[in-house]
Amino acid sequence: MSEPTTEYGYYNAVECTEGEFAGWYHWNHDPYETRSGPFFMRREDDGAYLSAFRAEQQHMNGAGSMHGGCLMTFADFALFAIATDELAGADAVTMNLSSDFLGGIPKGALVEARGEVTRGGGKTVFVRGLITGDGKPALSFTGIIRKFSPRKTSG
Repeated sequence: MSEPTTEYGYYNAVECTEGEFAGWYHWNHDPYETRSGPFFMRREDDGAYLSAFRAEQQHMNGAGSMHGGCLMTFADFALFAIATDELAGADAVTMNLSSDFLGGIPKGALVEARGEVTRGGGKTVFVRGLITGDGKPALSFTGIIRKFSPRKTSG
């Protein structure tokens, strides 16, 4: 791994240097996402952000399909990846994340998320996206992100 970078708009992201996702980026400051994934992102030639990970046993439910909570966690990651340029490194939180489950994802599948910012420009950013497993639709989502200023702590 390398040091956090702002290269290509990946604010505070770290480049993966080995394995299937070498050359992709991930945020390493979110322990929950790191443990749940790992999830990766990169900028495509058209400027859009693509998020991805490989479905492993740890992501599966008791029926052998990807757990819905894993898909929702990945949707939340993708929400911020899709909005990377709009957020421009600002601190932000998810205000709303809605989804529709469209199909299952088996172990071993390449899981990808693509989307677009539908409205931004202020403190609130609206995003919509689609998660696929090996190219087959699995979850559609919409989300709202709110930028904020960190609270100052006395010390």
